[in-house]
Amino acid sequence: MSSPALNNQHAGLGLLAKLMATVRPEFRPRIVIPAPGSLVFNTEPCRIDGCERQRTVKGFCKGHYKRWLDQGRPETESFLASPGPLPSGAGPLAACTVTWCRFGSARRGLCVRHHGFFARSGETDMSRWLTTLSPEPATERPECRLAFCDLWAQGNSPLCLNHKSRWHAIGAPDIGEFVTRCESVGLDRFDFRCLDDRPQLRLELQHALQCRHDERRASTHSSAVTPVIRLVTDSGVTSLLDWDLDRWATFYGAGRAGRSHRHNGQLAFLRFAYTRLEDLAAGTGWESEFYRDAWAMHRLGHTDTRGTLRFDKIPQPWLRALAKRFIRWRLTSGREIIQARVDILALNRFAAFLAHTIPDSDGPDCIDRGILERFLAELARDKRAVTSRGRDVSSLNAFFAAVRRHGWTEDLPTSANFYPEDFPRPAKRLPRALADHIMAQLDQAENLGKWTSPDSRLLTLILMRCGLRVGDACNLATDCVVRDGDGAPYLRYMNRKMKREALVPLDEEVLAAILDQQQRVRERFPDGSNWLFPAPKMNPDGAKPLTTHSYRGQLEDWLERCDIQDEHGQEARLTPHQWRHTFGTTLINRDVPQEVVRVLLDHTSAEMTAHYARLHDTTVRRHWEKARKVNINGDTITIDPQGPLAEASWAKQRLGRATQSLPNGFCGLPVQKSCPHANACLTCPMFVTTAEFLPQHREQHRQTVQLLSAAEARGQTRLIEINQAVLHNLDRIIGSLGDTASAGAAG
Repeated sequence: MSSPALNNQHAGLGLLAKLMATVRPEFRPRIVIPAPGSLVFNTEPCRIDGCERQRTVKGFCKGHYKRWLDQGRPETESFLASPGPLPSGAGPLAACTVTWCRFGSARRGLCVRHHGFFARSGETDMSRWLTTLSPEPATERPECRLAFCDLWAQGNSPLCLNHKSRWHAIGAPDIGEFVTRCESVGLDRFDFRCLDDRPQLRLELQHALQCRHDERRASTHSSAVTPVIRLVTDSGVTSLLDWDLDRWATFYGAGRAGRSHRHNGQLAFLRFAYTRLEDLAAGTGWESEFYRDAWAMHRLGHTDTRGTLRFDKIPQPWLRALAKRFIRWRLTSGREIIQARVDILALNRFAAFLAHTIPDSDGPDCIDRGILERFLAELARDKRAVTSRGRDVSSLNAFFAAVRRHGWTEDLPTSANFYPEDFPRPAKRLPRALADHIMAQLDQAENLGKWTSPDSRLLTLILMRCGLRVGDACNLATDCVVRDGDGAPYLRYMNRKMKREALVPLDEEVLAAILDQQQRVRERFPDGSNWLFPAPKMNPDGAKPLTTHSYRGQLEDWLERCDIQDEHGQEARLTPHQWRHTFGTTLINRDVPQEVVRVLLDHTSAEMTAHYARLHDTTVRRHWEKARKVNINGDTITIDPQGPLAEASWAKQRLGRATQSLPNGFCGLPVQKSCPHANACLTCPMFVTTAEFLPQHREQHRQTVQLLSAAEARGQTRLIEINQAVLHNLDRIIGSLGDTASAGAAG
């Protein structure tokens, strides 16, 4: 809902003066006819050759579409081949039969002048009379003012004879208006004449039309705008801001129940006109926006979004005021809009809890540790995911900390605080990597060839091979390829999540495809475009990149054409981000060091990369089979990976890692049996170890030597006996595993 203060004071804000300074001359006529080629007004001509009228349905103008319907909806190609004569009304009228005369035909095919000559000649046969005429010298005469008519103007009139007659037949309106109406027959036009008595209201709608043209975000047709013009005319208001949006929606909806979905476009244009007018009246910046309960982000400098942050669901005035200060601080300190939305949702839930628990609260002094514990109890009953509930606690904790730190109020108790153990503990999720057989289908040349757009095919390759987020890939710059000192190519992109540039190596196939794409962009936009993937529509100057929404729609169509199936033969579903998970997991399972994977994915911390470092079971087993395993005597233990006991041995080893792992090896004892050796694994025949535990063995060897020395000094015979066996086994284990490690390093 809009601000009542703004609605009541729009006249005092100089809105008319702002409109006069903003609306350009081409949008001010009483009848606005879009210039040819205006994208948002859909001024493409009819598909029929020679017909310049605007296409409306199926690529035909209204006349040819009706003719197509009358013929029984024939095949489009056959109708295009034989559409019949062009519609009447958009061409020159008949001229005088006298070949060198371009006056309009009046009587018996002759103009008024030549018909008088014929009548006075006494000749009855016009054909014979015409042969007696001598050509007159060429004379420069003014032509009819209508652009499509090449007849001479009649007398002092700017129109030919017949167009002059038509002009008189409709009451001789303003000649410029008549010309506009005639020349726009069959074209989309926006008629504002019904608002002649309310010039500001007319300018407001013309301003909306201009904004639609400049923003180039949605097609705009007279079928959506004309009903809105009639609607505001019938309302009796002098400005759109006289009513709020809710009242306009109610007025619009009266008597329209059950109408077609096309009316959604009309209401959308009405809302669009209203919000753009509010933008003009309210101005921009924090001074005008802060005190509103709905912040339009584009007015605060976020020009890439038309989103809104709303505070009207916080019923407590004191909490709403603090929430606004908190969100303003978060935004101006560099936080993203999505984080502000998360914070507001958390504050909304907390405000609803307070309204139910302490309905008469009039300040933050009611928020103590007891209230927060009750809130946590309610939050635990919430059916949302653990991570979502954890975000609520995190946002509220940041809110309380900011209130105290910045001194926004002195009434917030010091006990209003959450502690680390208050946060819900989310379960660790596995990476959502795609199965190998699904990736094999997606990466087939045959399936990649089913992309109808080379732009989207390349974008898909980049997501698969480079692991970018889909938003970062859509916003790649045209000059995104850089080379190092050795000439190796890298893809340079902006990691928008971390707000920094990043690089990832390119293979030759993707590099060649990028070079081809750069050439296509240069051909499409000779003046240049900043984007490797410019938006395919509503983008004549290449200023807008492809949106993730557009790519996701194309991806769904491509997957349907490829018929990708999962292991159960069902249609496979995937999201673009799963390619990033697959990229990271694949690298980990190819033994690429985790630090290298972190750099390629441009993660800030190793913990983020660790999410992808959940090795496939086959990878862990491969390393286990390759590793040399020895017992307490240093003897090598061999297990045939193809033998009948291989699977059982592997299962036991996995179980041992999970339930009986030791600091220096693994227990080979079946888990069902109890250990008779207490803490003496190095003297246990079931003990198994590998070279990865050499550091632990050497450290234990050093400690055992020290222990023996101390025992000998004190004469502790039993302790010496036990540790001599341990030291003996450690010598054999270290000697055996040390030889293996040395051989591996040499290899």
